[in-house]
Amino acid sequence: MKTARVVYGGAVHAATEAQPDDAGRSQLRLADGRVVGETQVMWLSPFEPRTIFALALNYADHALELAAKSSAEQGRFLQAQHAEPIVFLKGANSVVGHRGLTRRPADGEFMHYECELAVVIGREGRRVPRSRAYDHVAGYTVANDYAIRNFLEPYYRPNLRVKSRDGGTALGPWLVDRDAVPDPMALALRTEVNGRLVQEGQTRDMIHDVPALIEYLSSFMTLSPGDVILTGTPKGSVDVHAGDEVLCEVQGVGRLLNRLVADWS
Repeated sequence: MKTARVVYGGAVHAATEAQPDDAGRSQLRLADGRVVGETQVMWLSPFEPRTIFALALNYADHALELAAKSSAEQGRFLQAQHAEPIVFLKGANSVVGHRGLTRRPADGEFMHYECELAVVIGREGRRVPRSRAYDHVAGYTVANDYAIRNFLEPYYRPNLRVKSRDGGTALGPWLVDRDAVPDPMALALRTEVNGRLVQEGQTRDMIHDVPALIEYLSSFMTLSPGDVILTGTPKGSVDVHAGDEVLCEVQGVGRLLNRLVADWS
């Protein structure tokens, strides 16, 4: 099952997919039974995020891609993530929904998308062994977690100014039940910018897979319903600008559309 949260008529509604209209356009069925067009609503994150965990450099090809653009010293730092996941927290203010807008900072020199599988926790857990990790998963959604490379600090990446910017992380459109995704480690990821394919990858190429991440995080803190783990992105970083439309897709989970706009004047 796939569920969403949207704003329609000044109120927040739970929604599910409905049959397309006669012209083939996507529609939603609100919890009260009304059917509305996909573009008639404002999409929110499909769940209310609690703690947002994000992974840096969890795909080897992306780590190498960034290392190639860095000094040798930074390259050695980039390789350190093999020993232990590099995890950071994000503020709830950073989240926007499907079809949301993200601002490109006026002083951003290189801003790129990050298409990611997002894992939503549905059951509290402490010291969860990897063999029981999926028991604590409610479902999955798509994330696009933007980065601005010239804002990143050499020895602490990613930092607060990059990863907790207002509206810098799109989530959605759907929360897909865990049982509808038999193997989250066998999914294709792809990103298009203005209809042009710029990024492709496979979740099987994660350095630290979903069970390992749940085991690691729960080893020192309690995971709770509504927590979400953004699992990292593969290579394929392209600079994006105001006016660009970015479509991130995770196989079997959804297609997340987001648009870049200029910074505040």
